Amino acid sequence: MKIIIIEDEKPAARLLQRRIEKLGYNVDVMLHSVEDSIHWLINHPQPDLIFLDIQLSDGLSFQIFNEVEVTSSIIFTTAYDEYALKAFKLNSIDYLLKPVDEEELENAISKYEKQQKINVDFSQIKQLFDHNKSFKERFTTKIGNSIKMISVTDIELFYSENKATYAHTKEGRNYVLDYTLDKLEELIDPKQFFRINRGQMIKLEAIRDISVYSNSRLKIFLNHYSEQECVVSREKVNDFRNWLEN
Repeated sequence: MKIIIIEDEKPAARLLQRRIEKLGYNVDVMLHSVEDSIHWLINHPQPDLIFLDIQLSDGLSFQIFNEVEVTSSIIFTTAYDEYALKAFKLNSIDYLLKPVDEEELENAISKYEKQQKINVDFSQIKQLFDHNKSFKERFTTKIGNSIKMISVTDIELFYSENKATYAHTKEGRNYVLDYTLDKLEELIDPKQFFRINRGQMIKLEAIRDISVYSNSRLKIFLNHYSEQECVVSREKVNDFRNWLEN
């Protein structure tokens, strides 16, 4: 089990680390600010469990969730109980008040482990269904009085603009589709296409080059599309890298 601690008071962080390790677990990383935590989570695989203080030196730790899609389970550790309701709306296992009681700590970790045992691995189930699922191979669009068929093999990019959704083809043409990007994510093979941000979904085979962009993001260059920048949002960077490798 991979565990990290996010706590701005280093003595408190070290004390919590000792108590966790006394229970037979290892703490892999200790972080001390909102900024450092965002940077670390963007650039590393997410841990199984995060011990998270709420009031950090540069702000409330809830800011982390605005910048990163956190999938780890969380045990909050704080000297204040006023944030309990907000904490439990996140991936919270427990909410421990400082000073952290050793028995309560052990119970919180035990609660996490019990939860993992009864959780179904939905990712494996999804992969099983996706393996047998038939994905959309073509779309139709109306051009004047004609109906044109567009093969998915010819599409480089789906994007939304001015409340409409478009397919951009290898020939450099843009066609309006009667689907939202959210719906297209359900219809298109996820091995071929990836939603890099709210407004763009790109095809793997269409990628010509990738470069590092500002704020830990990535910029994508496609073979036949240059009308707008294609930038992988920060919260999508880890998933995008995994998608490239699979």
